[in-house]
Amino acid sequence: MSDPVTMASAEIHPTAIIDPDARIPRSASVGPYSIIGPGVVIGERVTIDSHVLIERDTTVGDDSRICKGAVLGTDPQDLKYAGEPTTLTVGSRTTIREYATLNRGTIDAGVTSVGDDCLIMAYAHVSHDSRVGNHVILANSVNMGGHVLIEDWAIVGGVTAVHQFVRIGCHSFVGGGSRLPQDVAPYVMAAGSPCAAYGLNIVGLRRRGFKRETIRQIKDAYRLVFQSEMNVSQALDQIMAREDLVPEVEHMVSFIRSSDRGITT
Repeated sequence: MSDPVTMASAEIHPTAIIDPDARIPRSASVGPYSIIGPGVVIGERVTIDSHVLIERDTTVGDDSRICKGAVLGTDPQDLKYAGEPTTLTVGSRTTIREYATLNRGTIDAGVTSVGDDCLIMAYAHVSHDSRVGNHVILANSVNMGGHVLIEDWAIVGGVTAVHQFVRIGCHSFVGGGSRLPQDVAPYVMAAGSPCAAYGLNIVGLRRRGFKRETIRQIKDAYRLVFQSEMNVSQALDQIMAREDLVPEVEHMVSFIRSSDRGITT
């Protein structure tokens, strides 16, 4: 753990307010009028722009950037929260754009987390006890209820409302202006109010180097679940009957089977 950095450091603007309990390495920078509270641990080469508030008990990974007016590590917006100690973690190489808000967890999970290489755009809200994976993009003004799970490489379009406890699968794409009351399966594209599935994120899968056979099996699984006359359970059973099933499709089946809120179709 890095030694605390004092206000005299050349990397910290003299108008910034740094709690003595915060840990900031000398490779990081803190801009004018920013406030860094107790229990905050900042990674190497992190850039914190002006007027940022990191209230408390927050960890920010190496090479991340927190832009002007962003607010991190504040109390969860949950009436059940009773002041219990909870945390927020932000991974490495993640960018938090202007005026985004990221709350700490509650006693339920204890932590809100955002992974590595994410982009959280302006005015987006990451809610209490939510888990955002790696390489996730949340566009402007995405608003999440509590306990949301967003898996790796998902993209959520701007001004989208995500209901509490909803899950968004890996490599999926949610169009802007959507209302999302149910889970979005991995690899699926969905949009609307309420959301509806309209195909697979094939362009994204190809860009990320998915093998042709893997994409073919994902297409076959999508047709059975979303476009056949079978019910979901029957479709999943038929998918799992394949002897050459790839892990990516196994994950898709597991994700759908474990859904509590139902899948966007």
